[in-house]
Amino acid sequence: MKNRKLMSLLSLLMVLALVLVACGGGQEPTTEPEPQATEPEGEQPEPEGEATEEMMEETPEAIAGEIDCKGAQAGDEVSLLYQWSGVEEERLNTILKPLIDACGIVLQPESTRDQALLDTRVQAGTPPDIAFWNVTQLEQYQDQLVPVTELGVHEEKYADYWKEIGTFGGNWLGLPVKADIKTIIWYSPVNFEAFGYEVPQTWEELDALVEQMVADGNVPWSMGMESGDATGWTGSDFIQDIFLVTQGPEYVMGIIDGSVPYNDAGVMEAYEIYGKWATDPAYTVGGADGTLSTGFNDAILKVFSDPPEAMMVKQSGFASGTITDQYPDLVYGTDFDFFGVPGAQGVQGGSDWMMAFSDSPAVQAIFTYLSSEAGGQKWAEVGFDLTPNTAGAAAYTDESLQKKADILSSAAGFTPDIGDTIPGGFGSAEWTAIVDYVNGGDLAAALEAAAAVQQEALGG
Repeated sequence: MKNRKLMSLLSLLMVLALVLVACGGGQEPTTEPEPQATEPEGEQPEPEGEATEEMMEETPEAIAGEIDCKGAQAGDEVSLLYQWSGVEEERLNTILKPLIDACGIVLQPESTRDQALLDTRVQAGTPPDIAFWNVTQLEQYQDQLVPVTELGVHEEKYADYWKEIGTFGGNWLGLPVKADIKTIIWYSPVNFEAFGYEVPQTWEELDALVEQMVADGNVPWSMGMESGDATGWTGSDFIQDIFLVTQGPEYVMGIIDGSVPYNDAGVMEAYEIYGKWATDPAYTVGGADGTLSTGFNDAILKVFSDPPEAMMVKQSGFASGTITDQYPDLVYGTDFDFFGVPGAQGVQGGSDWMMAFSDSPAVQAIFTYLSSEAGGQKWAEVGFDLTPNTAGAAAYTDESLQKKADILSSAAGFTPDIGDTIPGGFGSAEWTAIVDYVNGGDLAAALEAAAAVQQEALGG
């Protein structure tokens, strides 16, 4: 009986000892305990690499350290007028968002394709603070525009030829923000590989490749240019690229300013090179009749049909969309690709320019941002065509845009479309000359007629 009582007492003492230990009794630890490895339920840490709310809240402050607001205050308004809408407008907003977040500027945008609206507002003395338009408007409004050199632009980010194009009356009046190059040739890598063709690196190699294709029984070019009242414009693009090969960008600018008449010997030479390919069925689909009657979009597709009707087509960047709309299974880089016109000493293309009718701090902030390292890289990352800002040269996320950017960044010059730039109906006169020539007309007479329109338009 005594033994049982003793055993019970010992058991009770052991239980009490264990309870005391569990409750923290005994000696304090000599080192700080390690933190718990797990978080309470419902408060798990954000996965590594994803932005937390705190990080997102800090983003504007971080951006503000990199973006110069030029003294603009939150709530300052800037009116914008441009031709973009839809996806293009969304891309512009994405590009400008870091600036808006950093500075609190409020944009008042308006989109229109009607340049007359801009004319009316300028003439009424109520222009937008900023307009995104074309080179011809820089010249037209030169007396009302603020030179970009007074707006804090990063001049070192632009090739000299951009400054020259945008300079009127001795002032650099517009910042080039968007460009698209036309000096490219589309082809099928699959077809080239099948016939053992290589992408030419010089004009002489291109000419030799064309002759090899003819010898192999293949048609080198698809050159259709039918486009209603604008029939001939693809021919004018091709001929301008030949100018860039045989003469260079200064020659093209000479045609645009009138110092080189359109019936110059160099112009005639380029037409003859073009005519050899554009009129002979051995060199282009359907010969002269095919060039004149085939729609320009149909001409693109003939290179990528099965079997192909031609090996190459010279066309702008929009050709990619034409190809994939018709042949959605084709893959860029494998089934279709492009290369720069070999031997061209510069490139031609379209460009959009930002011009200021105000020098307010908010306007300055926009010009400073888009011409900065951050602005150039953001434009390239968004992929709104090409940025002339050299900071974006290697920042494109789209493979084809990066390839075009490489061509642009290495170009000796950039030339606007001749027909679009010379006023007074010269574009139509140029197309008429091309159509008449391809149709068998006298080349000298065709060029003389176009030159007369050129000189009259330019006051020569």
